[in-house]
This record gives sequence, structure tokens and C-alpha cells, in this order.
Amino acid sequence: MKPILFTVSYAGLWGQDRLSLPECLNKAKELGYEGVEVMGKRPHLSVLDVGLEEARELRRLADELGLEVATIAAYTNFTGGLESPEVPFPELQLAYIKRLAELGAVLGAKIIRLFTGYFSERLPFFSQWNLCVDLVREAAQIASNYGLVVGVQNHHDIGVSVECYEDFLDDVGHPSCRAMFDAWSPALQGADLYYWARRIGGRAVQTTVADYVRYPRWRQVGHLSNYERLQPDAVRAVPMGEGFIDYRSFFRGLKEAGFDGYVAYEMCWPLRGGGKLANLDASARKSLAVIRELIG
Repeated sequence: MKPILFTVSYAGLWGQDRLSLPECLNKAKELGYEGVEVMGKRPHLSVLDVGLEEARELRRLADELGLEVATIAAYTNFTGGLESPEVPFPELQLAYIKRLAELGAVLGAKIIRLFTGYFSERLPFFSQWNLCVDLVREAAQIASNYGLVVGVQNHHDIGVSVECYEDFLDDVGHPSCRAMFDAWSPALQGADLYYWARRIGGRAVQTTVADYVRYPRWRQVGHLSNYERLQPDAVRAVPMGEGFIDYRSFFRGLKEAGFDGYVAYEMCWPLRGGGKLANLDASARKSLAVIRELIG
């Protein structure tokens, strides 16, 4: 297993301090990570802003630093645009993936991360399932043309439950489509992390790790002089080992399944302690130490 840093952690999207992509590469080296997962949108690897020559310069920088650019993170929502079917949203997203694959090949990346889709009331569930299956399959073929695979992260609504994630991958059925199986989503579902990591880990190329604390929510009911519980809980990011996710069981399952891929750390939500660079760095350093212990 190889620990890598996801550059979204320093993209400024949740109030954090922002670093450019070259600065993120230098930061990953400074913190001790062995590689990076690169965010495939502004302010990092934007298909509008970064050309092949810029990608070659980034590759030279990564090589000088001794870093691997392992993964390019695409931001897809294959059920998006159902309210305007005349707009070719599927083609636009596949063209985006194709360009990321071109850039990824120059950068030496091996994986393009994909999301499936958010559930919409505009189509039956299995119509949306089939739409996502078809588009992930086509994306896998596009990536394979450039020597990359796609990894489906268990993040978006379609196929997110542990009970159906495997079936989704099986329905795609493309040799260049692999799992990117994370612990935080099954943990929030109340799933057995050891069982599912052991079951799915053998087909995974990467897992993305982050830890969270739960914030129970309550609302005052004035006429009762009391409070009512609201669902679901809010969550807030914390360094690895400080949250509720049982990563020891999860990694035990991954190891028994034979997983030997990338372990990407992300700060992809508001972080306890704030978004200043010093706090981000402290969390990334502590989390890397925990990841190394988990890897063994």
C-alpha cells in the first residue's frame, strides 16, 4: 500500500487556505507522502486551464520531488441534467473524462476516479442505475485507450450502499473498471467495515481515508420546554484516529482481501480547528502517521 495526498485538501473549497497544484506537490513531499491524487477541476487540474505542455511541466516537478501522480479525480454526476435532456450532459462528461485521461497519461497516472450519480425523482431508480452503468462502462473504455483504469468511489447515491456496490461494478463488467472502496460511507450506513473490506478489497485499486466526529442535532420545542432529535447527524472532519470510523477493522479486512493499492488522505470537509495552513498540515502529518501504522 502507498499513502498519497489528495490535493482537494488544499483547494480552499471548504474555507481552507488554498494552494496551487505545484504548491500541493511540494506540500505532499514536505509532509512525507509518496504520491498525490490530483483534483480534476479548478483550481488544480482543470481541463480548460491545463494543456499537455503544462502537464509535462507538472510531471517534471513530480519526478524531481520523487512523487507519483497516482490518480486523477474526476467530478462526475451521470444523472445530472435530467431536467434538460436535450443538452448532451453524458457526452460532455465523457469528453471531460477523455481530456483528463489525456492529461493523466502525460502525468503518469494510473487511475481516474469516478462518481456515479445523485438520485433524482425524474426517473425510476433502476433507469438511473442503468444510465450510470452504461456511462461508467464507456468511461472505462475511454480511460483504457490511454492506459488508465477508472475507479468507482462509493460516494454518490447510485450504488453507494454496500449491499449493491458490488452488483454495480459487476453490471459495468469492464476490465478497466475497478473499485475505490472507502470506509466512511459504510460507517455512516452502520455496515460491518471488516466484513465489507474483506469482501471488496481484492477488487480495489485505492481507498480514500478521512475521519469524522458526529454532531447530533436537536431542535427546541418551545411549548414543551424540551428538544426533539433531528436526523441525520452532522459530521465534521478530524485527523485520522480522532473520529468514529473503525479503520483498524477496515484495514484488517483490506489486508486479508489482498488489497495493495493507494491509500489517499483527504481533508474534504470543514476541519475541526479551522482551515488555516498550519492546521491542515498538522492534520495531514498526524493522519499520515496513522495511515502508516494501519498499513503496517
